[in-house]
Amino acid sequence: MREAGMLLPLSSLPSDHGIGDMGKYSYELIDLLEKGGFHIWQVLPLNPLGYGNSPYQPYSSFAGDEIYISLEELFLEGLLRKEPPKFMEHSSCVDYEKVRAFKGIYLKEAFDRFLPTKEYKDFAAQEWVYLYAVFITLKKQNHLRCWNEWSLEQKEWIKDKKYDISAYSNEINYEMFVQYQYYKQWMKLKSYANNHGIKIMGDIPFYVGIDSLDVWINQKCFLLDSDGKPVFIAGVPPDYFSETGQRWGNPIYDWEYLKETNYSFWIDRIAYNSKLFNYIRIDHFRAFDTYWMIPATCDTAVEGNWIEAPGYEVFDLIKEKFPRLEIIAEDLGNLRKEAHALKNHYRLKGMKIVQFTFDPEENNNDFEDVRNMVIYTGSHDNQTIRGWYDSQVKETQAVIRNALEKLGYKDNAISKRFLKLTFDSIADIAIVPMQDVIDIGNKGRINTPGTLGSPNWEWKLKSFDEFKQEISGIKELIQNSNR
Repeated sequence: MREAGMLLPLSSLPSDHGIGDMGKYSYELIDLLEKGGFHIWQVLPLNPLGYGNSPYQPYSSFAGDEIYISLEELFLEGLLRKEPPKFMEHSSCVDYEKVRAFKGIYLKEAFDRFLPTKEYKDFAAQEWVYLYAVFITLKKQNHLRCWNEWSLEQKEWIKDKKYDISAYSNEINYEMFVQYQYYKQWMKLKSYANNHGIKIMGDIPFYVGIDSLDVWINQKCFLLDSDGKPVFIAGVPPDYFSETGQRWGNPIYDWEYLKETNYSFWIDRIAYNSKLFNYIRIDHFRAFDTYWMIPATCDTAVEGNWIEAPGYEVFDLIKEKFPRLEIIAEDLGNLRKEAHALKNHYRLKGMKIVQFTFDPEENNNDFEDVRNMVIYTGSHDNQTIRGWYDSQVKETQAVIRNALEKLGYKDNAISKRFLKLTFDSIADIAIVPMQDVIDIGNKGRINTPGTLGSPNWEWKLKSFDEFKQEISGIKELIQNSNR
């Protein structure tokens, strides 16, 4: 079945409270996607945002970020005395600090009014829920410093349970309540989407952040020193996006130990996320073949070595335990042929970026099985089509236009031409970012790889007005491409 999807971070939805959340606008998006003929909604990781508000440096692979909880839903549930006032509802960017402070007031009120149910108790009985609550509580007590900078007795609690945390019982219970509300709201939204013919594609980063429950509770799974600090870190060497490479800072896996534990760390992550999403996209899939290992003492990603990973062993287990799970392999960039062989061995769908095809400076966009893949106009790491085109010199713009015209795409709006080209592809799935649908420039860019902080991850829609104007046209494009 040929499918069409939209890429739009949950945080980027319109909102009455400063950030896209699981309230009325997320349900409206699903209705609009259904009306427009879409089949998939792709989101970015929804875990608790870590360093730089990056969804790829989360505090946990299991927990959800409370910032996405809908206050409106809490009010309708009777957990708030009155509906919260509007807050930054017309903003076109997310101010994470202000939004957290605002929402925190109402989350605590909801917690005070909440009476535990059997459903809550069953949810809280999961081991990770309590451990995450302890982790984030201690982290807050330490002014959000990384766990390897806490006092020795706090840092070692995860191993010996000697540190007395009873003084924090109320805070710990609050964090478990928050996770329950997040999970309940998300599963309600997912059910609504699925019932309206919209499947949700989630995103799992290959690596986890050092400042996370994942590492604190699984220290033996990573190459750390005696203080809990990484000996080697992850990244990629110099490439299209950066002359000095990308130094991500994530700790490197101890694959020998993971093998001894039958790769349970990865199996558990996949298992939990398979409940939350219909499709799972694995970011930086190439690291299952080879990964770039940088000495932690290096300031850039220039120095490092490619190390082979046991990808076949891991995916043999994944396929055995989750035979029906749809996995998307993010296989962009300069991959060796063995990485493509690994992907193809398990019939995983790869990715292709149409923007790269027309970029004279990009030559790493080869692919083998063009049907069994997901094609995009651009990803969350790219410029928007309009922004990318406008940034080209006039000569390059002419080359792009001529190439599109030879293929039969002659509409005035450059973004519209790329949408048509993408939907017409023979790829099984075609996904387009909202920014390209409404034809906006780089003010709508989500992230610039190799950079940290604002404005990365901050863009959001003020309303769906522009999208509504494009609904009939986009539906026609999707139908004409037999999706």
